[in-house]
Amino acid sequence: MARRNISQNKKRRKTSFTGTREQTQCRFCRRGVDYVDYKDIETLAKLLTNRGKIYSRKRSGNCAGCQRKAKLAIKRARFMALLPFTA
Repeated sequence: MARRNISQNKKRRKTSFTGTREQTQCRFCRRGVDYVDYKDIETLAKLLTNRGKIYSRKRSGNCAGCQRKAKLAIKRARFMALLPFTA
C-alpha cells in the first residue's frame, strides 16, 4: 500500500512542472536571421548579464544553433572592443 502512495506522489510532482517556455522559436529564428551580426550591439547586449557573462540557452530562449552563432558574434564584438569582456 505504501508503495503505491509514493509512486502516485511522484507522478503528481512530475505533472506539476511549470516551464518558462513561452515562444516556440528563438528570437533569431522568428526574424529569419541566418547570420548574427557582431555589430548589432543592442541585440547582443540582451544576451549578456550586467557582469558581461553570456546567458545560457535556457535563460535567453535561443535554439542551439542560434546560441552558437550568438556566442561567436559576442566573442567577435568583444575582440573589436564593442562589448566588454568583464564589467
